[in-house]
Amino acid sequence: MRRQMFKKQAILRREDGIAMLTILMLTVILTVIGIAAITTTSMDLKLAGGERLREGSINTAEACLSTSVQIIQQTLANSAVPASILGATTPVIWQAPLESEIMGVPGFEQNTDTADWQAASPVPNAQIPNFGGFTVNIDIDRLFARPKPGSSLAFAAGYEGSGAGAAGGGVEVLYRISCYSFGGLNTYGHVTGVYACVATGDSCQRKI
Repeated sequence: MRRQMFKKQAILRREDGIAMLTILMLTVILTVIGIAAITTTSMDLKLAGGERLREGSINTAEACLSTSVQIIQQTLANSAVPASILGATTPVIWQAPLESEIMGVPGFEQNTDTADWQAASPVPNAQIPNFGGFTVNIDIDRLFARPKPGSSLAFAAGYEGSGAGAAGGGVEVLYRISCYSFGGLNTYGHVTGVYACVATGDSCQRKI
């Protein structure tokens, strides 16, 4: 009996396999840490990619403002959307009602159409397809006309149409330009600017 008890105590005091068990535990711990690190890195990359797309959409929308200003200036100077713009592949122009809005045809002041991608029925005045990986809808709205600050037209002849003629140089027209970009991963961007343009088609100045 004593011999059997001594054998059992000797077996219980053995440390065989402890090293392997320790190694297995460390392996499991390191595996968990590795998986967590990979998951975190993957999430960071996705967040960074999404942020780049958002920045790209805003930059693209900003760039479209200058394109829109050129459309306004050339339309005012020619009293119509030039054929060179209408025939271009970029931007794509929908002549009506864009021309009417720019020129101030009655009934088109502060038109309520929208180029917002998220609207139920977006109706852009123009579109820039595949612009830096984004497609940009453009909406140009004529707000109002007023005598140009500092001009002698404060009480001069009335304003008609695009303000051509003697009154043209003393009148500026305010336009709201809204650019809506749409790209990968349902990324949206929206930039709006208000520009004052001289009715004769000279340079436009951003006000807001």
